[in-house]
Amino acid sequence: MEHTGDAIPLAELLDERRHLVEVAHWMLGSRVTAECVTDEAYRQWYGLSDGERSRIRTPRTWLTHVVGGLSLARLAPLGPDGDARGSAHRRGPCEDGLEGEVSEVLLRAVDTLSPAQRAAFVLHGVFGASASTAPGGAVRSVPVRADPAVTARQGLRARSGRPASPRRQEEIARAVRQACADGNHDGLRALLTDDVTAYFDGGGKVRALTRPVTGDERVARSLLTLLSARPRTTVDTWPVNGRTGLVARCDERVAAVITFDLVHSRVAQVWAVLNPDKLRSWNSPAPDSI
Repeated sequence: MEHTGDAIPLAELLDERRHLVEVAHWMLGSRVTAECVTDEAYRQWYGLSDGERSRIRTPRTWLTHVVGGLSLARLAPLGPDGDARGSAHRRGPCEDGLEGEVSEVLLRAVDTLSPAQRAAFVLHGVFGASASTAPGGAVRSVPVRADPAVTARQGLRARSGRPASPRRQEEIARAVRQACADGNHDGLRALLTDDVTAYFDGGGKVRALTRPVTGDERVARSLLTLLSARPRTTVDTWPVNGRTGLVARCDERVAAVITFDLVHSRVAQVWAVLNPDKLRSWNSPAPDSI
C-alpha cells in the first residue's frame, strides 16, 4: 500500500528505508555510502512541492529510481564504450530477488534522471566533480523551517494552567496505547482536545508527514495508522524526558518515541519522533532519553 497524504504504518516506513539502503548497498558496496545515498533520495522527495508528491502514485518506486540514479553518479568513470565501470558491473550477472530489481534500476535510472541529474552524473564520472557543480543543480535541498516546538509549547502553557500530574500523564499514555491497539477511533478521539495538534519528526530520513496534523479526527486517524497493532510492531508505555510516553518498536528496534502535552487531562499536542538519527541511542544497549 502507498500513502502520500496520511500517516504510514511504522513497519512500512522502516521497510521502505531498508529497501532503499539495500539497493544502494548492492550497487555501491558500502553500507555507509548507501545510507548517505538514501538520505539524499529522501531530501529530493521532500524537495518536491506538495502537488508534485501527490502526483507520484508509488513513492517507493520513485525513491528507488532516485537511489539508482544517485548510485550511478557515484560509480567509477565511464569507459570508452559509454558503460559505467563501477562495482555493480563487476558483480557478474544479476540473479532473482534484489539483484534483479537493481538490474532494472540500472537499466532505467539514467532515463529517469532529470537533465540536471544527468549532467551531474557526467561531471562526476568523467571529471570527478560534485553534483552541486552541475548546471541548474541536481538536487533540490529541503527548505529550512523553524522548529514549531517553541511556539507551540508557549501557546500550550498559556492554555494549560497547572500541568497534569505524573499519574494522569501515565493514565493518558496507557489509554492512548490501548485505543491504538484496539483500533478504537472513537475512544482515541475522546482522549484528545478538539484542536489537538500532532507533530511528526522524521528528520527527512523516512517518509513521515511533513506538516502538523490538527483536529481530533485527523490526529486520531494518523495515530491509529502509525501505531495500530501489527505482527512486527509493539507499543509500550515508557518514561520519556520525565513523563510517560510511548515507545514503538518494529522488529524489536525502536522506531518511534511519542510524548503528549495535556490540557485539562486531555491530549492537546502529540510529539512523534521518527528520525532514525534521534532514535539511535534508544537502540543501543543502554538507551537514554531523547
